[in-house]
Amino acid sequence: MSFSGEVKEELVKLENDARHCQIAELAAILVYSGALRADDQGIRCIEIPSDTPLVASRCLMLFEKLQLMSNTALSDAQRQCRLFLDKNDISVIKKVQQVIKDKEGDNLVNPLVIKSLCCKRAFLRGAFLSIGSMSNPEKGYHLEYVCSDIQQAEQLVGTLLFYDIHAKVVARKKYQVVYLKESEEIVELLNVMGAHISLMNLENLRILKDMRNAINRKVNCEAANITKTVNAASKQIDDIQYIKEHYGFDNLADHLRQMAELRLEYPDATLKELGEYLTPKVGKSGVNHRLRKLSELAGKIRNS
Repeated sequence: MSFSGEVKEELVKLENDARHCQIAELAAILVYSGALRADDQGIRCIEIPSDTPLVASRCLMLFEKLQLMSNTALSDAQRQCRLFLDKNDISVIKKVQQVIKDKEGDNLVNPLVIKSLCCKRAFLRGAFLSIGSMSNPEKGYHLEYVCSDIQQAEQLVGTLLFYDIHAKVVARKKYQVVYLKESEEIVELLNVMGAHISLMNLENLRILKDMRNAINRKVNCEAANITKTVNAASKQIDDIQYIKEHYGFDNLADHLRQMAELRLEYPDATLKELGEYLTPKVGKSGVNHRLRKLSELAGKIRNS
């Protein structure tokens, strides 16, 4: 199962005892993705596009808890889950829709339904179950809601802001996608929706990912420093050999001659180690200064 599927599986198992929160969650599912379908005899079923039948089962459970249906049947095929209605339930569902839908737009949830913070949590949970998805955090951080229009997207963005979660919106074909790419904000949303197990799994993956990145950075930095040191030492030895062959150590000042001889004797030694071998001992900056003087001298000899 995908990580997104694991999150949804956890969400559908949550207990939601408050009636107003049940209504808010059901409202998000019905308004954002559920559709009442009609045939010659009128409205007969509610279709819920979903990547898991568990979402439709959650919808059915909410209907039953709210005592809105007397007799229903559930089926799923080709990513379309259907709740078949009894004739006696049709008028009830119509009344429910009148309550949960915003009069300003049929694709929006009535703001009164999600007025309290707990109902906003339930609303975000229902919206994620119906139109949300999340990428595998091992590959990257991305959570999104695929909305049918900009009004839906704006309602989601506004609700997320109550929890200081700053989502962005992008057009994708005929849809408006509300998305998060910051791992901290995705973690916060999982917490808001009540997906605490998924939150901990994500945090564990994030810690491992950060540790791997830190180790890789350290290894790369150390490798770069080693390469830089080796290249510098190689150039120093080439310059000193050139001075020895074309100028002679006898013509060097004592401190430079001693430095040149030590570098040839200990080609792999660090600047600190070379300084320890000198008499008297010299620090890294002093060793570096002498080697730079030798390189400058070698350059002058080559150009003369």
